[in-house]
Amino acid sequence: MATVQPQGENLRKAVKWISEERKYGTDEKKPSALVEEACLKFNLSPKDAEYLMKFVQHEKS
Repeated sequence: MATVQPQGENLRKAVKWISEERKYGTDEKKPSALVEEACLKFNLSPKDAEYLMKFVQHEKS
């Protein structure tokens, strides 16, 4: 199965950051909190936030 690459450097960085946070993070943050933090950290649009939420929900399953 091919994975869809997110468009935009900041969005790619946010996806990587979220993956690392979930893998190595000491505290379990809610997916919505991770997405919100990533959006602020990487200056993402609402559309990017929607993509991240789908990514987080898919990665979890």
